[in-house]
Amino acid sequence: MAKRLFDCLSALIALILLSPLLVSSVIGVRLCSAGPALYRARRVGVGGHEFVMYKFRTMHVATRPGSVITASADPRVFALGRILRAMKIDELPQLWNVVRGEMSVVGPRPEDPRIVQQHFGPLGMETLSVRPGLASPGSLYNYTHGNSMVDQNDPEAAYVRELLPVKLALELVYVRHRSLRYDLLIVLRTALTIFQIGIGRKHFPEPPEMPEASNLLKDHAAAFVRGASLHPAPPQI
Repeated sequence: MAKRLFDCLSALIALILLSPLLVSSVIGVRLCSAGPALYRARRVGVGGHEFVMYKFRTMHVATRPGSVITASADPRVFALGRILRAMKIDELPQLWNVVRGEMSVVGPRPEDPRIVQQHFGPLGMETLSVRPGLASPGSLYNYTHGNSMVDQNDPEAAYVRELLPVKLALELVYVRHRSLRYDLLIVLRTALTIFQIGIGRKHFPEPPEMPEASNLLKDHAAAFVRGASLHPAPPQI
């Protein structure tokens, strides 16, 4: 109950305070690329139920389906879209998902239904026991380390092989230790990381959850992602 109250109040306050930025982003996207300002993505939420997650559109409207994973130099992303993605502004419409009760401010990042259906193992599915969130240990790791782990030629295969097991292990650490205090720390860590990237920082240490996540992966990698090695290569910094 306390978490839901925290989610609703913080999301509503953020929507009000950030409304000039939200309106500016809508106008900017419409001016830079033909098509709608918002992108509606199917994602898997708590209990495995699908929902529509909102983002500012950062790619040109495609004439045919492409990869659900975006590489760092993906040509589909337009110039303003790269700025919105780098500063996480594209994720702000998900505050409405928080108000609606489909997401939390802090929780495991929601995945595409196909990724969940094809690749999640039993421990990966455990991350669906709570509402997905805007911020999490896994999303922070993806933000600071993900680009170097996703191959440009086949980003989806590289994502599933290299990044997804680590993300899910970090998310499971959060799920098993979640608390309001932990949520506040993750919000602060996320804000600090966005600020540091905004001023040009490129290299970050591993998150404090990594030792516990690595221990989980050491013996149970295949339980996070089906077919994953039981002894995956250590994450690259």
